[in-house]
Formats: sequence, C-alpha cells, structure tokens
Amino acid sequence: MTQTKTPPPPYEKGYFPVSDGHRLYYERYGNPKGIPVLFLHGGPGAGFHDSDKRFFNPRKFNVLFFDQRGAGRSKPFAATKGNTSFKLVSDIQNLLAHFSLKKVIIAGGSWGSTLALLYAISHPEQVRHLVLRGIFLADKEGIDYYLKGGIRDFYPEQWERFISLVPKSKQRNVVAYYLAKMRSSDRRTRSVFAAEWVRYEAEILRMKPNKKTIERLLNSPVSRSLAVLEAHYMHHRFFLENNYILRHANHIEHIPATIIHGRYDFVCPPSQAFRLKKKLPKAKLQIVCAGHSGSEPEIEQAFISEMSHLAAKFKRRKKSRKKGK
Repeated sequence: MTQTKTPPPPYEKGYFPVSDGHRLYYERYGNPKGIPVLFLHGGPGAGFHDSDKRFFNPRKFNVLFFDQRGAGRSKPFAATKGNTSFKLVSDIQNLLAHFSLKKVIIAGGSWGSTLALLYAISHPEQVRHLVLRGIFLADKEGIDYYLKGGIRDFYPEQWERFISLVPKSKQRNVVAYYLAKMRSSDRRTRSVFAAEWVRYEAEILRMKPNKKTIERLLNSPVSRSLAVLEAHYMHHRFFLENNYILRHANHIEHIPATIIHGRYDFVCPPSQAFRLKKKLPKAKLQIVCAGHSGSEPEIEQAFISEMSHLAAKFKRRKKSRKKGK
C-alpha cells in the first residue's frame, strides 16, 4: 500500500549552507499548509530518495526532506570533516528555524530513528510526535552486534566474507581497518572495501534479498557515501557517550511516539526497540513480520497507516479548536 506511485514534484528545493563548509540539499514536499513533518534518512550517508515520499499523503502533509552532511546531493560529497551527530542536530534546528517550522512530526528509520531521538532529546519542545522504524540506539550493544559477529549464526557466509578482508591481527577493530582502506590513496582498494561494507549490510537488510537491487546500490554513487560515513560514525561510536539515548530518554518521555520494528531485523535487533519502549511510556510499539528495510511490505504498510492515523487525529483536533473559538 502506497500513497502515490509517482510522487508530485517538490514545491521548493535547493541548498542550505551550514557550518564547516557543508551545503545541505533539501526538498519541501506536499501541501505547504499541511501538517509539518521532518523526514530523516538512514545510513549515515544514504541520503533520501523519491521512494521515501510514498509514506506521506501529499494533500495532508508538508514534509521537509534533506540529505545530511556528506550524503546524497549534499556537498561536499562523502565528506567527514565537521560531520558528527550533534552537528546534524544543529543542522536540523537551523533548517526548522529557517522554514519557520515550530513543531513537527519527526519520521525516520534506522540511523534516521537515532538522529530523530537525539534531536528530540535536545529540542523536545519542537517535536509533536515521533514515528520511528528499525530502531538503532547507537550504543555499544548495537555497534558490537553489527561489527563483532552478532549475525554469524544467521548469515554466516556474509559475516565470513566481510571479516575475511581484515587480517586476524586487526579484527579487534574491524571498522578502523575498513575506514583506513576506504581512505587509501589506491582507487581500487577504496572501491573494494567500500563495496564490501555496503554489500554486508545490503544482504541482511531484507527477509528476501533482491540481487538486482543490491547490485544497483553497489553501482550507485550513494554506496561510496554510505560506506565512508557509516564507518566514520561507527569508528567514533557515533560521537556519543555509551547508552546516551536511553540515559536521556526522560527528556522525551512525554512525547507520543510510534515505534515500528521488524521481528527478523538482523541489522538492528528487536531488543533495541524493546529497550526504547520501556523508557517511553507514551510510545506504541508494533513488531511486524519483516526485516530491517523500510521497503519491507509490513513495515511500509504500518508506517503509512500510522501517518494516515496521525493526519486524521490532527484534523480532528484542528476542528475541535475552531469550534471552541
């Protein structure tokens, strides 16, 4: 179930300058008078795509999409300088202020859910509702699971191929080795390690991996930014103290939230979503029969259904306020 097969064009697009020489590509989509939504893409480094617009009815929502630092069409491409979690939080605040968006629904998945939570913790007064899928808490547990063989029992061949590029003496810090190789002066070395980083994730992303989709991703420019920026952020433990989100969840416990997570998510295990739900009394948790990707049918359906529910809910509230006057 999708809102539209071919989304209408954005009503505004351009570049927004931020600190450290970065320029963020953005699009404003839907109804300029609709319910304001901020969409946060995954990765880090993936950028947003036209397919992300399927979650939002363009007649009802006014959605701000943007490519985070170094991602997608933002410039400079795949740049790690000045690229940290709280720099991105600052970028969001500046974007919302620039477009006079005072209170928004924040929607995002995977790393997008992490960034949504970090922004909400820093600026809870600007968040109306959180709609999150594929929760990643950017904590030691989640990072170690991904980089220290947590998926070995389920995807042994993918893990063995991924780790086989790293000498045994360097396997205590896989991400540092990959990142160094992706920054090599040798173009072929950069390409091999970036492709393997992306392939590792892509092959465990869905319950039924699509080989053609994986090959398209590997051959697209986004594979470079995705590999470099994911490794950069993981190497620096996402620039966060361990367990930062859960330790600061009290700042957002009053904010309504919808959490959608795949039962068979091998990128971000469901335990991440359960731990978050325990800290957020106003959150609703939906575990669906799916993997990690937002394109999994049950995740897509649950996400669209929740956005439709929120549209109806806020419309009723608006009518009620008008009658009260």
